[in-house]
Amino acid sequence: MHQTIAADGLMPIAESDLHHDTEMPAGEAGYSLAKVHAVLQRLLPAGRVAIYEAGGGAASYLPAALLKRSSVTVVDIDPTQIFNNAYAETRICGDVQTHRLPAESIDLVTSYNVIEHLPDVDAALECFAEAVKPGGLILIGAPHPRSLSGLVTKHSPHWFHVWFYRHIRGNERAGEPGEAPFPVHYHPLVLPSRLKAFMAGHGFEVVYERVYESPRFAEMRVRHRALSMIVDGVTGLINSLLLNRINLRHGDYHLVLRKRTSTRAAAE
Repeated sequence: MHQTIAADGLMPIAESDLHHDTEMPAGEAGYSLAKVHAVLQRLLPAGRVAIYEAGGGAASYLPAALLKRSSVTVVDIDPTQIFNNAYAETRICGDVQTHRLPAESIDLVTSYNVIEHLPDVDAALECFAEAVKPGGLILIGAPHPRSLSGLVTKHSPHWFHVWFYRHIRGNERAGEPGEAPFPVHYHPLVLPSRLKAFMAGHGFEVVYERVYESPRFAEMRVRHRALSMIVDGVTGLINSLLLNRINLRHGDYHLVLRKRTSTRAAAE
């Protein structure tokens, strides 16, 4: 879905809607995340909710109100991220590609800006699928491989990512232990169409999908206006040459998947 988010009449995410350690998403990302929050609040059960944040680290993009009524388990391979986590009841330093939670024990699995870093995405997704209860949800937030930011990230060395975070995004601690950016792999399943097909084979249906402009564009328009004009101009030209079949600015996506119950699966 390549829609203009502002046309939906949505409000962007508010700072109070997120955990205080979480960076506010810029531009269209904030509008899409607000919609994700609405979907989660509508589809998750009332009362106590079991949440698994796979690769959650120290920040959560889930609604702050939801975290307050949830039992949260975070698994992250980075010990610094686990040490810095202040909201999860259970914090595990481990690999989401191999770590298994009890089957059908989780209402919501969230993996936000994680799968692009994994060499074995299919193994991780199978662990997620196994842990989710029938009718439960998986939220994936990830960069789009076929975008300007995705292509540059995939085909440039890690030192350039660190330089970009420090000098363009203004994060002076970028690349230090526990600090982004982290090395990327871009497994084929990071592509949304392949990810959806893979999860459909594991009994999941799409309940929300949005591809939106990378937050890096909105950040550059504020911090580096001259650079942003050049990048916007180049991407606009390339989009035109490609007859607008794709939009290279659409660098990230949200995907919410629901595990079919046996009754629904049998009917379909």
